[in-house]
Order: sequence, then structure tokens, then C-alpha cells
Amino acid sequence: MKLPDMRQRSKKSANTQESRKESYIQAPLVDVPNKISIQENNDNRIDEPVVEAQSAAEDDERVDLEAAVANPRVVPGTKDVLITDYVNKLEGSILAQKQHFHGATNERQSAVVAAFKHSWAGYKKYAWGHDNLKPLSQSSHDWFGLGLTIVDSLDTMYIMGLEDEFSEAREWVSNFLTFDVNRDINLFEVTIRILGGLLSAYHLSGDKMFLSKSLELGNRMLPCFLSPSGIPFSDVNLGSMSAHSPKWSPDSSTSEVTTIQLEFRDLSRSTNISIYEKASHAVNKKVHALEKPDGLVPIFINANTGTFRNYATISLGARGDSYYEYLLKQWLQTGRKPDDFLIVDYMRAIDGVLTKLLRRTPKEQHVYIGELINGKDFKPKMDHLTCYLPGTLLLGHKFGMPTSHLLLARDLLETCYQTYMRQPTQLAPEISHFALTTNEEQEIYVKPNDAHNLLRPEFVESLYYFYAITGNRTYQDMGWNIFQAFEKHTKVAYGYTSIGNVKHIFNTRLRDMMESFWLGETLKYFYLLFSDNRKEIDLDKWLFNSEAHLVPFRNH
Repeated sequence: MKLPDMRQRSKKSANTQESRKESYIQAPLVDVPNKISIQENNDNRIDEPVVEAQSAAEDDERVDLEAAVANPRVVPGTKDVLITDYVNKLEGSILAQKQHFHGATNERQSAVVAAFKHSWAGYKKYAWGHDNLKPLSQSSHDWFGLGLTIVDSLDTMYIMGLEDEFSEAREWVSNFLTFDVNRDINLFEVTIRILGGLLSAYHLSGDKMFLSKSLELGNRMLPCFLSPSGIPFSDVNLGSMSAHSPKWSPDSSTSEVTTIQLEFRDLSRSTNISIYEKASHAVNKKVHALEKPDGLVPIFINANTGTFRNYATISLGARGDSYYEYLLKQWLQTGRKPDDFLIVDYMRAIDGVLTKLLRRTPKEQHVYIGELINGKDFKPKMDHLTCYLPGTLLLGHKFGMPTSHLLLARDLLETCYQTYMRQPTQLAPEISHFALTTNEEQEIYVKPNDAHNLLRPEFVESLYYFYAITGNRTYQDMGWNIFQAFEKHTKVAYGYTSIGNVKHIFNTRLRDMMESFWLGETLKYFYLLFSDNRKEIDLDKWLFNSEAHLVPFRNH
């Protein structure tokens, strides 16, 4: 069967206190450097063809999109070729090769596997096929009705060598995961969790069933790109295939529309069907063309106008975080071209972080990343979500980013660790605040409404990158402290639960929710962090998406 290439169908147009003090993490605090020098030249900008040609190309691409969503079970660009038939006939170098893992090799890894099995047993008993487990009430919670926990956990089980659990999850996906449901889903969440989870399971196992499921899901999310501007709508009904802005706002979150490209590009590269990559990379181009003072983006963008919301907050936390992560990771995914606007935008953004968002506390000199409210007023507030940044910065430094990125990564990692260790539970809150003046009692403090912990993975993710890249086992000890805190304060009879108060060991206020990312991300990063082989996942060959699902490097 000849593989369709959609590019030909349209005109050309992404452990102890003492040992910690002596560890690798202790480095001089970051001095705000001069701006990183990025040469301004035409190679760093998007091509700007004449308006008529650009409009014609966009019109042509819209026709392709409309044709692709007509029948989501058919391969775009073919005459009614069913997805399963198409995928079953794929062969040669395009196919994923089965990967092999050996299971836990030490006590810490075995403890993480035991935590996974405990979580899985509770989920299987009380929430099988549903999105999330509610372990206290022994019930389930559905968000999208897509078995989030099962799909999010596939590659974790595969990497851990849990063959029986992986097999039963695979059978559920094959027989019961259906996307033809009359229910709105969030493009970003389903892309990183479900599409990313299916593609990662495919790349690791070589099982074409996962690729077939990925293709249908990709088709059903394409209506999001049929907005007036090409900036995708945030929500889509997978059954009716109608897309719209979120019900709470006319705007999409900036991080959400810019954190789908790794997965959509990988879907195209895995099938030789380019429409997914073209639609998602067009978003890169449009966001690149918008004005971004100091390289930083407001956290809201309008799908109808294609512009940022005026006076929106600038943050590396919620609604902004993974925009910056995916600039770097897309550049890595596509061969690290030196003139790629993605890496130019990334370097400008980190320069903006250093000059506009970075502060240190007045007494203890903790480095943190604050926010700009209304795009201008500094607020000393940092989401736990921002603790992904040390790992991303270190990954960038591994591939040639400047020393200023490395220094910020080290210092920010230490601050994030302190947000855990300074709490009685030794678990971090969702949000931390920092002292601006010497008059304030605490350098790092937590407001009552911000004291919850949702079993999030971001800091463990950064610890994993630091261990995997440097080989320094201090990061394993830091992670072990946190893992033991999770064991002590969040483990319950039928799984693990988020808690409402990290500030009191006798009043943690269990919240009765085990998010899918606990199994998909947090436990996966713990397992890899504790590996005797820091290259168990080769970071020269694999990327982790924003949900810790694996995406292979491509050479272009």
C-alpha cells in the first residue's frame, strides 16, 4: 500500500543535611546575567510569503482538515482506507521496535513497584475502566470517560516489567477504549495523557493496536484546529466532533495550545500522514509571530482572534509552564537545527525569566521564579508546577544551552527541595510564597488555600534529569526522602490519595482522589530516579512529553 504524504497535496507554507550541603547541587546563586546574545537575522524568523500565497496555503490546509474529520475511522488523504487496515500494512523502518527492560534491581526501585501495584490493585478493584480512583470512598471519578488511569499507566508498567498488568491493560484498551462518546474533552489533557500514552505504549511494545487507537483519536481532535485563527479551541466533543472555547472563558490557555506538538508530530512521523504535524506546527508559527516582550507569554490566548489576552498574567506555573518546555523538546525532537525559531524563542524566554521573573529571598537567598500579574506587577508566588523547570533547563544545557541555564537549574532545584523539606509532612504545597523583605517572618511560606498536595510529579521529574545527566546519587537520596513522605502521609488502604494540608502531620485532610499522573508520571520518575543504570532511558534517543510519556528523537 502506498503511504499517503499529505505534504504533496497542499502548497508549502515544531541524605542528610550535611551531605546535601556538600553535594553537587550547592553552587553559587545565579547572578542575573546580561541578556543572552541571539543574533537577529532572517534565518531565525518564519518565512513571510506574500499574503495571497499564505492565504491560499491556509485555505488548502483547512480543506484537508475538513476532509480528515469527515470520517474519523478512515485514514486522511486516502479513499476510505480504514485505519486498522492501513496500520496493519505498515512495514519497514517506519515501524517501532520493541524495547526491553529488566525490572527492579534494588530495594528502592522495588518499593516504587510495590507502590504502583498497591495503587493499581485499588484502581482495578474499585474504578476499573474509569478515569480516576477515589480510594477512600472506594469509588471512581470520570473526567473524560476514557480510562485515563489505564492509558496513563501503560508505559510505566512496561518499563517496570509488570507484564501481567500491562497485558490486562492492553486488553482493555483494545476491547473497551472507544472515542465515539458524546462528551467534551480537553484537547491538551487528552493529547498529553491519552494520545501520548498510546503512542508511548506503541513505541515501547511495537504493538500496532496502540497506533491504530492513536490515529482515530488524532482524527477526532482535529476539529479543534478549525478555529478562525488556527489557534486551536481548547475543547472538543469526540462523538459529534465539534470544537469550542472553554465554557468558562473565550480564551484557551497558552500552555495548552502549545503543548500538543510533540504528540501530533510523533503521530505524523509514526504513520507518514502529515496532517497532524502540519496543523499543530502551524500553531507554533502563529505564536512565534506574536509580540512577546522578553520572550515571555501571557497565559491566555484567543482561538478566534489568534492573539494573547491583554494584561494577562505571565507565569511559568499553571497555564504557562509547558509552552517553554515544548519549545526545547520540539527542537530536540526534530534534529536540533541551529536556526530553528523554536530554540531561538526558548533562549529568549529563559533570558526573560532571568531578567524579569527571577528573585531571591532577602536572608537565605533562595532563588525562585515569580509571576507578573497583569503582565507587569511582580508577585513572589511559585506554583509547584514550576519545579519542572530545573530538569528542562538541565536537559537544554546537555544539548548546548548556556551556563546561565545550568546555574539557574541548580539553584531552583534546591529551592524546590526546600518547599518539601520545610513542611512538617515533607511534602510540597501546590503553591509557595516567598519573602520580599527582611521584615517577613518566613522566607518560604504557604497560605491555607495553597497547602494541598495532589501527588504531583514535577520536582521528582527534575531530580530524575539531574541524576540521569550527572550521575550524582545525592539526587536519589533527595527523592527517597520525598518518596517516604508520600508513603507515610498519602498511602491508604486502597491506593494513594491527594491531601489538603501539608503543614500538619495530624491533620492532612485526605482528599479522596488518586490522579492518573501518580501512576503515569510520579511513580515512573521515582522508579527511573532510583535505577542503578541512570541511562535506563537514553536521553540521547528519547524525550518525555509533559505527562512523562516517551517520544523518540527524529533526525529532522
